[in-house]
Amino acid sequence: MTPFERPTLVRDGVYGHLRRAVLDGEIAPGERLGEVELGERLGVSRTPIREALARLTQDGLLVAEANKGVRVRTVSAGEARDTYVVREELDGLAAALAACAHTPADAAGLRAALSALNAAREAGYRVQTRLDLAFHQAVTLAAHNAALADLARGLSLRVTLIKHQTRTYNAHPETGEQHAAILEAVLARDAPAAREAARHHVRTFAALVLHQLGDSA
Repeated sequence: MTPFERPTLVRDGVYGHLRRAVLDGEIAPGERLGEVELGERLGVSRTPIREALARLTQDGLLVAEANKGVRVRTVSAGEARDTYVVREELDGLAAALAACAHTPADAAGLRAALSALNAAREAGYRVQTRLDLAFHQAVTLAAHNAALADLARGLSLRVTLIKHQTRTYNAHPETGEQHAAILEAVLARDAPAAREAARHHVRTFAALVLHQLGDSA
């Protein structure tokens, strides 16, 4: 993991550090987390480690197993299917709203986010994943809808776990074209086209993910 910087409140710092490590894929889905090992690695006592692991379990990023400790949660094919059903609707709505509500600053942010993502095609999977999620977050923020942003933030945790679990598709040939189609429709203020471009993008990658996870339903 990246170097740990000791904050004023150690328990909050440990929580934030481990949360970033999980969401960034430094700690892989299915990997077990031991209190003693983490305490030695981060240079803290077991108490803040234990509290951080409990909070991450409540967040849905870790799962506790009797007599086995905790591990990063893996996502079943069924849960992935349910996640992408909801994501298709939310991403479609976000793109449609962004087409109507985006500001010049939003437009600049969207272009910058997609440019950064496209420039990372030769980068590692973790970097690609972080930038891919950042582009989709930029679309959601451009919608200027607080309720939607809250829902999308929670769903993003599941999507992130799925991406790190499957570890593929970021560099799929259709990725760049589909992202460009979303951006073009949003900037053109074409809400129906933006909605369909976003939904098509989610459907494409949902099928690929479910195939890998062994669920073709």
